[in-house]
Amino acid sequence: MGQPNWLDRAIGAVAPRVAVRRLLARRSFEALTRGYDGAARGRRTDGWRAGGTSADTEIATAGALLRDRMRDLTRNNPHAAKAVSVLVNNIVGAGIMPRAASGSDRLDRKADALWEAWAAECDADGQVDFYGLQTLACRELIEAGEVLIRRRPRRASDGLEVPLQLQVIEADLLDASRNGDLADGGRIVQGVEFDPIGGRRAYWLYAQHPGDSIPTLRRRLDSVAVPATDVAHVYEKQRTQVRGVPWGAPVMRCLRDLDDWTQAELVRKKTEACVVGIVLGADEPEQGIAPTVVDVDGNRVEQFEPGLIAYARGGKDIKFNQPATTAGVGEWLRAQLHIIAAGFRLPYELLTGDLSQVNYSSIRAGLVEFRRMIDAAQWQLFIPMLCQPAWDWFTEQAWVAGKMSQPRIPVAWSPPKIESVDPLKDAMADLMAMRSGTMTLAQAIARQGHNPDAVLAEIAAMNAKLDALGLVLDSDPRKVTKTGVLQSEPVAGEDAGDAIGHAALRLVEND
Repeated sequence: MGQPNWLDRAIGAVAPRVAVRRLLARRSFEALTRGYDGAARGRRTDGWRAGGTSADTEIATAGALLRDRMRDLTRNNPHAAKAVSVLVNNIVGAGIMPRAASGSDRLDRKADALWEAWAAECDADGQVDFYGLQTLACRELIEAGEVLIRRRPRRASDGLEVPLQLQVIEADLLDASRNGDLADGGRIVQGVEFDPIGGRRAYWLYAQHPGDSIPTLRRRLDSVAVPATDVAHVYEKQRTQVRGVPWGAPVMRCLRDLDDWTQAELVRKKTEACVVGIVLGADEPEQGIAPTVVDVDGNRVEQFEPGLIAYARGGKDIKFNQPATTAGVGEWLRAQLHIIAAGFRLPYELLTGDLSQVNYSSIRAGLVEFRRMIDAAQWQLFIPMLCQPAWDWFTEQAWVAGKMSQPRIPVAWSPPKIESVDPLKDAMADLMAMRSGTMTLAQAIARQGHNPDAVLAEIAAMNAKLDALGLVLDSDPRKVTKTGVLQSEPVAGEDAGDAIGHAALRLVEND
């Protein structure tokens, strides 16, 4: 790079100063053009095609095919199916549960009770509850890259606790052929209509799935505009795109190639296992002009069968088949699965269930980053895009129906608890955090996936029942220390100072 060529040398012979300036200018130009190796052009990057199109253009071209291929992989590829299952189980699990947080105990208890009754009957298909809808929506989010939840108001005569139900809609029902500018300055991008200032105004949806093959469902497909206030569009925004892409898009080819290799290797092994050996001819004249291969009964061999021994005409020697061995296949397969796990943002151990390469400390450390990703997916994607709209629809419809005193009620969400690798150590860590004031009891209960108010009410009711029966359990910190010793009873007539002293003594004993 920057070396003088024949022209530079010729110029240098007659005008050395000009040649030096020419050489310095070339080196400066080369330094500027090679600032990023990723932008270099040459033989190694000739096949690298990187377009400058927008995210919407890329998704409009490839979105439908990506969804179809991802669903095919999920149906037929065990690794893709496991990846989707692991992500769904960790993001949603048993359900992301709400807890009214208006500050009024009476209003919160009423809202929570009404929610529990409505959540059991909110499915428009009448099959699962709200948390089952979360699981279905999350699965569709990962497989197809996006999912829509439609609000379905109902009549009071339908007998629902709150006249509202939710419908999960696949991304295929969003009319991607709807595109263009509108007369009022708005626009439609892949079935999503925007107002002149860029706010979402409507979604153009089909009445039934475009891919239905059942004769009774073959109707004329016309999409209709559904107000955006009635639709929750859930997808991961990696750029400023309008629609989402499947989470397994980066490793679809890897999954397919690994599946093809597995099938090819299986066919090769089966073929090698079919032929045990071949009896060969020793003398050329004995084989005739067109030697044939026959089985032990003299029949011409036209296909391989397990355990076959073939005879060549004039056979005098036998050669047994030696199946080929593939060195390092385990390491290669493990490397491919590591790539697939990285594409799905999963630890290799969760994708495969192979824990042979980890120990207690390494698996705990490896799960830290995964749990951060799950935490981000819950709080930055799933809760604001699906859970919060569903809660707002619920409170608004309950207010319209006269069941609530206000249309908006603040809410706190509790994602499913993360199963502990070492429950004792984690419980002690939570206890120390609460005693140091860095975490409240309500936060600790919510981390377990429970409603703090419901848990505390249940504890109070159980304590009252135990006191009425005169029972003292070892798990009751009011009566028993952590070592199993009965707490000292308060002395009748003791003053506040004595009570504080006794309380301090009990704290010391508990420690």
